[in-house]
Amino acid sequence: MDLDLAQVRAFVRAAEELHFGRAAGTLAISQQALSKRIARLESLLGTELFQRGGNGVRLTEAGQRFLPPARQALAAADAAVAAAVGKDRPLRVDVWGHLYAPMRTLAQAAREAGELVLGHGRDLPSVTAALLHGDIDAAFGRVHPPLHAGLAHRLVRLEPVDAVLSTDHPLATEPALRPDQLRGSVLWAPGALDRLDFLHQFAERFDIRDRSASVNLGLAHFLAEVAGDPQRFSLLPADVPLPEIPGLRSVPLVDPTPLYAWSLLWRTGNVHPGLNHLTAACAAEAGRSRWLEYNPARDWLPEPPQAPGPSA
Repeated sequence: MDLDLAQVRAFVRAAEELHFGRAAGTLAISQQALSKRIARLESLLGTELFQRGGNGVRLTEAGQRFLPPARQALAAADAAVAAAVGKDRPLRVDVWGHLYAPMRTLAQAAREAGELVLGHGRDLPSVTAALLHGDIDAAFGRVHPPLHAGLAHRLVRLEPVDAVLSTDHPLATEPALRPDQLRGSVLWAPGALDRLDFLHQFAERFDIRDRSASVNLGLAHFLAEVAGDPQRFSLLPADVPLPEIPGLRSVPLVDPTPLYAWSLLWRTGNVHPGLNHLTAACAAEAGRSRWLEYNPARDWLPEPPQAPGPSA
């Protein structure tokens, strides 16, 4: 009996998600295509692997027995592909959170990590799908739950966040601001707030009731919109270079200082040697530049920072 690895991968993803739609999304295929692959696998094995009903999807006893060796088979296949490709292939890395310029941080660490090929990720879900599908080896941006079980990540940098506002804003002349001083202002977001986890959690934590969304047409356009209204403000990592926009001011936030967490993300089981080099380079730069300093009495994070894990 010869197993089709695409069918096995569809089964493993569905077993991990227990939801065919989400599993299909991680593989960048349609739900119909995923269902067909699983149906063909069940036909080949002569047994059902899932019980489907009104209460959702769950594994049968046969599915539970099949899952561990299926994972091992996929890991072995991925290792075989990596061995055949060899060690000379550049590490494929993607970034997301482009408005906050993730390449500022990644570029500082990547100088010592060897050759990289950069992709064009849009957001965490699209990067997750690319990682799970094997289109990229690693990614860099802000990680937030829920995170797929097949991925691992390492905290790289905790960056202080400033408020950006119009020079006509009532608080523009302050040398620093507490987040709660912004409650009477409008939080201006570069997209739907429910898709922007950091801004959404900031608004919830500091009771920012007035919120409005724009269309992400790039940093300069977004900040020009902020500068054009004396009631608006937004948040930006402190080291992001501001474009020359008249009427815009950046003010540090204190008591507490919000921190934006940048992480390196990869698929578990990836054996590309460049991944070890990149995680080591990130850890070294974090030590030199004091990127991971965190004081819970002084700083705020949407969730507690995770200690740096082992290299991939």
